[in-house]
Amino acid sequence: MNINGNKVVVNKSQQGIFHFLTDLKNFEQLMPESIQKFEVDNDSFIFGLKGMPEIRLILKEKTVYSNVILGAASSKLNFELIANIEEIDDISSKVQLDFKGEFNMMMAMMVKKPLTSFIETLTNNLEGLS
Repeated sequence: MNINGNKVVVNKSQQGIFHFLTDLKNFEQLMPESIQKFEVDNDSFIFGLKGMPEIRLILKEKTVYSNVILGAASSKLNFELIANIEEIDDISSKVQLDFKGEFNMMMAMMVKKPLTSFIETLTNNLEGLS
C-alpha cells in the first residue's frame, strides 16, 4: 500500500529541512493534536496517538539534503515513511511525504484512511514551519 502526500513548500532551505527531519525530536512538532506519547531514543522515536497502538520509527536511511527514510521497528508492521526534499531556492524547499507499507488486504482497508489523514497532518504541519 502506497500513500503519496501532497508536495508542499516549506520556508526552510533544503539543508535546513533535511537537518530538521533527521533530528527526530522535531517530529513531535509535526504530530497530530491527539498525540499522547512521544519519546526519542537515539536513532528512533516512539509515538502514540489517541485510540491507536504505539509505533516506533527508526531512522533507516538518509541521502544528504534530499531524502530521509523512517521505518517501522516492528517486523509485524512492515512500512516506511519517506520524505523527499527538493530545493527551490536558498530559503525554501518542496517536501513530499510518502508512506509505503506491506499489509494484507484487510489490514490495508482498515488503516488506509487513518494513515492518509496522518500523512496529511504531518504534511500540513511541515508546511507551517518557518
